[in-house]
Amino acid sequence: MDWEIRNTDKFRYHTYLKEILKPIIDDIGGFDWLVSGLDYIAFTDANLPINFEEDHFILSNEQFMQLLDVDIQFLFGVFLAIPSNVKIHVDTDHLPYADLNKLVWKKGNFQHPDAKIELICFDSSSTIVKFKDESLSRKFHKYFEEALELK
Repeated sequence: MDWEIRNTDKFRYHTYLKEILKPIIDDIGGFDWLVSGLDYIAFTDANLPINFEEDHFILSNEQFMQLLDVDIQFLFGVFLAIPSNVKIHVDTDHLPYADLNKLVWKKGNFQHPDAKIELICFDSSSTIVKFKDESLSRKFHKYFEEALELK
């Protein structure tokens, strides 16, 4: 199932990934992360594992967890969890993106065929979370009962 979080009192801004991933944090250790279309505000001078010289980049699980430990608000961006044992192929002509992409609102639409989780930070006002694993989706929704199911 796919969810949108736009109204919650569980965190102070809607695209704070550490809080969004809180209910499934113990389940994401086996992924690398394809990241693209990123725009953010960092509330600290921490050294981030983000490469703005590229349109996309891949974070190891360790780098992704480092990113979660920083007080950062993502305005736009797509984070795709791909199993660490899968070589990530990137079509640079069709990179995942959030801004002006109507398909992010479509249930079951993943922007990479190998992604198991897709996090879409949209205009700093909402986050879309998509799962291919039903048990992770249920665990997520049990914590975020206020999340709206995408249609």
